[in-house]
Formats: sequence, structure tokens, C-alpha cells
Amino acid sequence: MGGDKVRIRFSNIYGDRPIQIGAATVAKADTATPVASDIDTTSLKTLTFNGSATAVMNKGAELLSDPVNLRVPDLSTLVISVFYPTATGPTTWHASSTQQNFFGPGDLTGAADGTPYITTRACCWTFLSGVDVLSEHSDGAIVVLGDSIADGLLSTLNGNNRWPDQLAERLAADKHHDAPGVLNVGMAGNRLLHDSPDPILGAPNGIQQLGVNALARLNEDVFAQTRPKVVITHLGVNDIWMDDAPAAQIIAALKQINSQLHERGIRSLGATITPYGGFATPGGWTPEREQTRQTVNAWIRSTHDTDGFIDFDKAVRDPADPTRTRAEYDGGDHIHMSDVGYQAMADAIPLQLVR
Repeated sequence: MGGDKVRIRFSNIYGDRPIQIGAATVAKADTATPVASDIDTTSLKTLTFNGSATAVMNKGAELLSDPVNLRVPDLSTLVISVFYPTATGPTTWHASSTQQNFFGPGDLTGAADGTPYITTRACCWTFLSGVDVLSEHSDGAIVVLGDSIADGLLSTLNGNNRWPDQLAERLAADKHHDAPGVLNVGMAGNRLLHDSPDPILGAPNGIQQLGVNALARLNEDVFAQTRPKVVITHLGVNDIWMDDAPAAQIIAALKQINSQLHERGIRSLGATITPYGGFATPGGWTPEREQTRQTVNAWIRSTHDTDGFIDFDKAVRDPADPTRTRAEYDGGDHIHMSDVGYQAMADAIPLQLVR
């Protein structure tokens, strides 16, 4: 959601040393060019930290910039540039941003376009954990706690077609009420029951970028957000296909997330696990795992513990074969969505549930 001031949030939670920030800027993207790194130079603002243009981010800590006077419309894109004058060591980053990031040598924080940036990657949001926007018209925030489906995997690069993006578009278009912001803390590969180093499909080594289990993420990724009012939890499919987790354990973890949200006065919405029939990754779909999915979904639909549920399964499943996603919604691997599939998920959310 738009507003009159912005504040940038950085994180060094996985670092092994303090990190120096030599300079940092924020600007609105130049909408007249298709290059994602190009900025509207009239909007370029220097970020400060307690009044200083430089800062040190402590090991394992978060760092907030000072608020910056920058009028940003709803659904606008910001370009945030940071210069690190010394080696950072291990990087706190987001592996599946579905958004280009740009890297280059030296202090490029004042660059008007992407010419000096010699490396482009379809990821990473290094050390960047969020943006706070000050607005008199926003009604708190919806936090999306999810996995690669919330991350928008297989959606159009730089298209902002993840389903949380498209939910934000629906809310922004509904001018009858002050709209909440949408904060997407989806993390590809995330699980309810296991951390990234844990075995996957019996293999001894996990994948580090998948992060810690969802319950361990709550303090950093949910409770630390600014004014969270509603959390949509859409997790469980990775526990099913990666670990053969039984339905009872998945449900127990979802109950615990719900209890901890309610303890802090945050409304809790469940979301049914979407179909993944045809997903052929080793260990993928089996009839037994399908039964687990159906059992978990039946609980999500029937429980009175949560404050409501969103039926993503119903929104995207193929009526002719409910174990699969509809062909036009399938992103191609039978577990992630296409742009229109993510739109169908966003459209399935009753707006009165999240207001």
C-alpha cells in the first residue's frame, strides 16, 4: 500500500560478522523503461541510520533506516541500492524472489540505470527484509506465511504475479475501505516440521536456502512485522512430498501456529493445500500422499480453531481429476501455478476475511 514515508528494513540474521553499510538509497522505479534497475532520478533519496549515511549492522541483527519522505502510490515499485565497502561474509538472502537483482563493483547507489551493474540474477534480495510505508489510510497488514507457491515460483519474472501481489491488487482496487498491506513471507521449500539441513526424501543433506521450520520463523517473519492483523498460513505440501509426514503431525503444527497467533491477538486464516498430481520429482505424488493432503484439507475446512479458511484447493483443482491442477492454472511442473493460476488463488480469497 502506498503512503508518504518509507522505512527500509535490513537483516543480518544469518551473518557471522557485523556488516558495514557505506551508502544506501531508495528511489521509485522508472516506469518509462522496461529495465528493472532504472530509477526515477527525481525521487532518489539517501537513506540514513540514526541521522548518519553509514551504519554497522550487528551480527544476527536487524537494522532499520530512518523514515524517508517519499510519496509512493499503491502497488508501486521501489529500487533500493546498497554499497558494502567491506566483505560481508555469509549473506542473508531470499533465494526465489522471482525478481531481478543487480550487482556491481563500487558505490553505485546513485546510478540512474543498470549500466554499471555487471551481474543480474533472478533472485536474491540480499540483506533486504522489508519496506515499511507510513499511511493514514492503511488498516494494518496481512502476513502470508507460505512456501514457493506464495513465492510465486514459475510466475513471470518481474511481473509481480505471485498470489499475494494479486491479492494486494484486489485490495487496492476496493476503494470502499482503508486497505491493509500485504506482506509476503513465503519461502520456497519451507516446511512445517523440518529445517533446511534436515534430510529430504531420505537424502542425508538438505538444502540450506529452504530455511528453518515455519514455527521457528514466527518470531522473525511474522511477529516482528509492523502491525500484523491477519496471517494466512498456506503450508504442508512440502512436508507431504519431501518427508511423507503424516496428517496428524501436519495438523498439530498448524494448530500450534494458530494458537501462537491468537496469543498475540492476530487473526489466523488457514488455506487448503493445492493439488500436485503429476508432480514427478523423485518421491513426488502418490495415492498415499494424496490421502494425507485430503485429510489435512478436511481438517482445515472443518476446524473451529481458526478464524476462517481459504479454499485454494477448490479454486485451482481440475474438476475432471481433483488430484491435479487445472491445465490453464498449471505453471508446468504440476505443483506451482501459472500467472492465471495465482490470480485464481487471489480471487478465491473473500476480502471480508482479511479486512
